[in-house]
Amino acid sequence: MKQVTATGHTVEEAVESALAQLNTTKDRTEVSIIDEGKKGIFGIFGSRPAIVKVTVKIDPLEEAKNFLIQVSEKMGAPIEIEVKQDGKHVHFTLVGKNIALLIGKRGQTLNSLQYLTQLVINRFSDQYLTLILDAEDYRKRRNDTLVQLAWRLSQNAIKTGKNVSLEPMPSYERKVIHTALAENNRVKTYSDGTEPHRFIVIAPVKR
Repeated sequence: MKQVTATGHTVEEAVESALAQLNTTKDRTEVSIIDEGKKGIFGIFGSRPAIVKVTVKIDPLEEAKNFLIQVSEKMGAPIEIEVKQDGKHVHFTLVGKNIALLIGKRGQTLNSLQYLTQLVINRFSDQYLTLILDAEDYRKRRNDTLVQLAWRLSQNAIKTGKNVSLEPMPSYERKVIHTALAENNRVKTYSDGTEPHRFIVIAPVKR
């Protein structure tokens, strides 16, 4: 967090001095007046300068974008980021030539980047934000794959009469499985294990 304390003959002058030191504009800062100052007799005797503290407001989305851009460059996959925000939900779409490097096997790299970026964005946000990181429409393709997987494994559970355990998944992917099988009255689903190795179990319903 960048902040400076500045003085001036007036509050306005002190603020202008602080903005110049921070190389920013007033709309991107928060101003706290420590002392409004005093003109004094003839503007000299008994005068007291105005003192202000000016703090630069940090944009959590910009911090998260900068983090991702730096990481992707170090991985050899420079990107551009398209941002959409709907209230507390933020969606980052990554665009670049070597985007497959950032997705990784079964989206593991993308999931890890999403987890780290969510930590960054909430470090600077006043309210908790939920972040979804996507690239090349991977999330939709992954969701479609998970729905098909859920259906296939539920059939296995019904045929064998035994529980079927899936591989560990992040919470939003587990939710896809739960939702896909919610109306199937021949199986039930529940999560087991501890994060980050929590997984879904599909259990046949005994009749």
